[in-house]
Amino acid sequence: MNFFSALRSLALSSSRHLRWLLPLVAVLLTASAEWLAPPGSAYLAEEWLRDRYIRLQATSAEEPRVLIVDVDEASLAAIGPWPWPRSRLADLVEILIADYQSRGVALDITLSEPGDADGDMRLGLLAAHGPMVLAQALDYSQTRPELLREGVLGGAVASSATALPATGYLANHAALAQAARHIGNIGFQPDADGTLRRVPLLSRFNGRTYPALSLALINCCGGGLALPPAGDAAAARVHFRRDWSAYTVVSAADILQRRIDPASASGRLVLVGSSSMTLSDRVTTPLAASRPGLGVQAAMLSTLLDRRDGLTPAPWPGRWIACGYALLCALAASYTFPRLSAARNVTLLGGLAGGWLLLAYPVSLHDTDFSPTAPLASLLFLLAFAVPYQWQQTQHRSRHLLDTLRQYVAPAVVTELLRSDLKDPLAPRQLDVTTLIADMEGYTTQVEALPVDEAAKLTRDFLECLTGPVIDSHGTLDKYTGDGLVAFWGAPLPNLQHADLALDAARAIVRRVQLLSQEQQSRGRPPLRVRIGIDSGLAMAGDFGTAFRSIYTAVGDSVNTASRLEQAARDYPHDVIIGAGTVERARRHHFQRLGERLLRGKEKPTVLYTFEAAMTASDMQTVPETATEARS
Repeated sequence: MNFFSALRSLALSSSRHLRWLLPLVAVLLTASAEWLAPPGSAYLAEEWLRDRYIRLQATSAEEPRVLIVDVDEASLAAIGPWPWPRSRLADLVEILIADYQSRGVALDITLSEPGDADGDMRLGLLAAHGPMVLAQALDYSQTRPELLREGVLGGAVASSATALPATGYLANHAALAQAARHIGNIGFQPDADGTLRRVPLLSRFNGRTYPALSLALINCCGGGLALPPAGDAAAARVHFRRDWSAYTVVSAADILQRRIDPASASGRLVLVGSSSMTLSDRVTTPLAASRPGLGVQAAMLSTLLDRRDGLTPAPWPGRWIACGYALLCALAASYTFPRLSAARNVTLLGGLAGGWLLLAYPVSLHDTDFSPTAPLASLLFLLAFAVPYQWQQTQHRSRHLLDTLRQYVAPAVVTELLRSDLKDPLAPRQLDVTTLIADMEGYTTQVEALPVDEAAKLTRDFLECLTGPVIDSHGTLDKYTGDGLVAFWGAPLPNLQHADLALDAARAIVRRVQLLSQEQQSRGRPPLRVRIGIDSGLAMAGDFGTAFRSIYTAVGDSVNTASRLEQAARDYPHDVIIGAGTVERARRHHFQRLGERLLRGKEKPTVLYTFEAAMTASDMQTVPETATEARS
């Protein structure tokens, strides 16, 4: 069974089951997305949404704890092309530490080959005895044809936390690696879309654990930071709460030439790297498609400092908020699905999705680990459920409508009714209708002398004579009355010819009963006679059924009058007695006035009519211009 078949099966469940089934499935979907989703590659839609929140939250307020020294294009133009001599790097670090009183300096640069002896010696002494951190880049590629093994790894730390396994490295040359007390990893593993959102704080290679550059810098000279918990060690999310403009960025040339205010560097942790396009250290972050890799190191450093200094917003249970919202949405859907139209339910789900997007924004400030798209997945499920559910509901209503109408209405009328744009064609409405009531005269006398099976056959044959013409003339069968029936025209679909159609049916009934009577007389049985009463007027037509039984009928004065006319027919030699309302509306028939009669239940005499005796078959096809011409 595929997904949509399963949805359809769910849609066929009763509304009683819907009340608990929808909330259960929605919460399970949200919970699985929240707790079981692996970070990174599998849920890029979630990261896309989180990136938009990060851009909205990013601030340009100054970060006073971090200084970025940038080997930018201006520095390369003023000092010389890269690579610089090691002595120049040593000068840069010494000026930052001695002259500008920086707390510590981290080089976002790997030095895998020896340089000038004096410069390497000075850098080695700074790394061994001063507040300086060297960099090395661990590689995490599983597909690289040749393993990267360049330089000597250093700066390993003891840790029991989970670390990200590395497959290779680009490290410093042996003299620097062995001298340095603190070395930090600047390698990273972007998500499947190429965006860098997480940094491995701890990485493992050949059984040894190596910290990230930002972590090593804080532990070297930033006051220290406890090793991260196991969940954060292998893939710590960079918060990116500060945009690049929030950091104090100075050109390396300005440091070497001592052109900046010493107070702007005093007491800060310094990152030395390059934003130069020529050095190709550019990455994609949630904030922009191309940012200096140095900026990621600065953002991670700020993230760890915020955590240590208690500046991270108070944590919220984002996962539980998401599950709670999904539960509320599912409860609302289980209530509205059976009660509202498909369009309104879709609008409701859209509103709930918009509400979650607004709520997830502040939640993402306080919880960077929850999935902002998990409730949206639940709403998508509810939407996918709503379509087959509403389809099933529509099919159910259509089947109910068809089953009900087929008991009363000709197939052609049912087809036309389904093509109409009536919202509820069975709902009671006041319509102009013509009612025909027919009965067998002397029914009791006819059947009392017959065996039961013959009496039943006679009744069925007689009702066939009545029913066929009603259906053929697009009438609505109201009910059978034992040996007769009640039918009407003009409902459920209005029809301007309802009077003529009813009169056509009456003539056809009379002819059929005459043929059946002749057959009966040939068997030595008494002749049959049908009495018909017809009248037209306003009536309330619709489904007046109850929970126990559904019935489509018409009620009104004209219906009562038709019944009285059928009863009056026993006192006339005419099979069909017609009321004035039908005569006024007819356009294709001629009539004979029978006079007035006070019918039972009426306060005033009623004028009675019947078909004109001399009317021929060709006359029945003539359509006079007015009702007056139609009546002689």
